[in-house]
Amino acid sequence: PMLGMEIRPLLMCFALCVVYATSKPTEKKERVHHDAPLSSREHDDAQGFDYDHDAFLGQKEAKSFDELSPEESKRRLGVIVVKIDGDSDGFVTEVELKAWIKKAQKKYIYENVDRQWKDFDVNNDGMISWEEYRNVTYGTYLDDPEPDDGYNYQHMMARDERRFKMADQNGDQIANKEEFTAFLHPEEYDHMKDIVVLETMEDIDKNGDGFIDLNEYIGDMYNHEDEMEEPDWVATEREQFSEFRDKNKDGKMDREETMDWILPSDYDHAEAEAKHLVYESDSNKDGKLSKEEILNKYDLFVGSQATDFGEALVRHDEF
Repeated sequence: PMLGMEIRPLLMCFALCVVYATSKPTEKKERVHHDAPLSSREHDDAQGFDYDHDAFLGQKEAKSFDELSPEESKRRLGVIVVKIDGDSDGFVTEVELKAWIKKAQKKYIYENVDRQWKDFDVNNDGMISWEEYRNVTYGTYLDDPEPDDGYNYQHMMARDERRFKMADQNGDQIANKEEFTAFLHPEEYDHMKDIVVLETMEDIDKNGDGFIDLNEYIGDMYNHEDEMEEPDWVATEREQFSEFRDKNKDGKMDREETMDWILPSDYDHAEAEAKHLVYESDSNKDGKLSKEEILNKYDLFVGSQATDFGEALVRHDEF
């Protein structure tokens, strides 16, 4: 395969490491994976339901609803309600709503995978085998095992294969769309958390003892090459390490402690939003939503020209 084909996926798999290698010495590297916010807008229902629309549909989709007539907007919401109702019992529960919101927020990830899919699915069978992935990504290296660009391809390939196997839940060495998404975006999947922790530890653990000590922790974030005054945040991070990261106070971070650091169990925005939508729409207070209850409050869930028109007036007044 052409080198151009090869570089992109390679960079992507390598993204976890390379991003850090190129940051400036006094800048802090970011290892922690936080959930992205559901919307860039404030959540203030008194001002309008923009936040709820973004959360429920994803930001891009929410925008397209703002162009629709209220009737069409309502009709499309009706179609969505059927999709959200996973067990088809005619009601939308908080759990179903939370799963839907999480999926809406992952849309950009799926789009990213879709863009790359055709590069790897060489035989167009709708699946990507480890062999296909390896040949596209490392084909040039496999043909010429002595490249002089300083990358350790053998190591990168082994690391990719291990991650691929973890993502490939039925163990057939072939990834369907969901498995390939887990391979490219492991931080989004619970069953991939161990591999995210393992890869991070391997990057930071320079002496290979399977732990991250204080020097390795600081060394990963801060590059001393320029012998400048140490920035203040470095001292703060030293404290962070001994106070919060190293919970059992043995001077180093193990896998559990590393997981707590890079994959913190943050406040669950999707769960909070699901609770909020149910609370606001559940008129008979049975703890779940009928299609009718949702459509009665349709402007909480989705926008339309009507809501957008109101906001346009508000915007106009501000000038």
